[in-house]
Amino acid sequence: MASARTWIRFTRPFTLLPPGLGVVSGAITAWGSVWNPDPAHAITWAVVGTILLGTACAGLLNAGSNVINQIYDLEIDRINKPERPLITGAIGIPPAWRFAVVLYMAALLPTWLVVTWPETTLVAKFMAPLARHECIFIYALGTLFTFVYSAPALGRTKASTIGANLTIAIPRGLLLKVAGWSMVASIFHIEPWFIGGIFFLFLLGAASTKDFSDMPGDRLGGCRTLPIVFGVRTAARMVAPFFVLPWFLMPLGAYLPDPLAPEHAILTGNPVLLTGFGLGLALWGSYVVYLILRDPDALAESENHPSWTHMYLMMMVAQLGFAASYLL
Repeated sequence: MASARTWIRFTRPFTLLPPGLGVVSGAITAWGSVWNPDPAHAITWAVVGTILLGTACAGLLNAGSNVINQIYDLEIDRINKPERPLITGAIGIPPAWRFAVVLYMAALLPTWLVVTWPETTLVAKFMAPLARHECIFIYALGTLFTFVYSAPALGRTKASTIGANLTIAIPRGLLLKVAGWSMVASIFHIEPWFIGGIFFLFLLGAASTKDFSDMPGDRLGGCRTLPIVFGVRTAARMVAPFFVLPWFLMPLGAYLPDPLAPEHAILTGNPVLLTGFGLGLALWGSYVVYLILRDPDALAESENHPSWTHMYLMMMVAQLGFAASYLL
């Protein structure tokens, strides 16, 4: 029987921080926006508890996604990741499936209790009308995307040149921010989708950085990733703009009027901070582009190319930047 440490390693815990941070950041932006339904903008135990619950569920959902991805990628991981528990035999396929089901249920069901103000008690949240339970639908959609990405019966977009990036960028970029927002305010405004759209565009290209070192196993598994289809050098040039251009939407959103509410900008946080973070991230992205294009072949030769590390760090700094821009 596998040890607790092995089961934890199976979930790839180092990947759980970005989604948790994304949810918290999304909730903070909603709290600091003009769309906060509580006119007092109070920080209550109900608000904090809801955000903590949603954050925990985001981590569990990501863990479940990691587990099923390893199940479906078994043959690919024999080449690319031979040290993983399913490959070494430390964990078997049937218990891995049971573990995934537990993780998905633990991630999805509690989000029924994520309901915004004025419902503040657990009973009120539980009994709220269906339309008030926006968060659980976002999480359910995110769950579906994890299976569409990995499962052949649902399309396995991981094997698709563009589909793979879309089914990473939509749940981990767009929906993640909207899910965090839904813990404090309604998602039926342009602002949360605009913010999510920035992260969607970033991940649409940046997510491909992991594909370069995985080419041998991906090729064997029939995955038509960008570097396999277009070659390393062309694929590197294709993903480079996504490290820079999305961040210019931050200063634009800070000053362009909301089409549905023109009395204020699309982004209702601190415009100076939003502009500063946006330009700073664009400069940072330009440096990452330099690292990528200086020696594109190194992307395929190194399992942990600096661009992969920078992608994660940029995501986390952007999350913190949005949170700060709506708090200060």
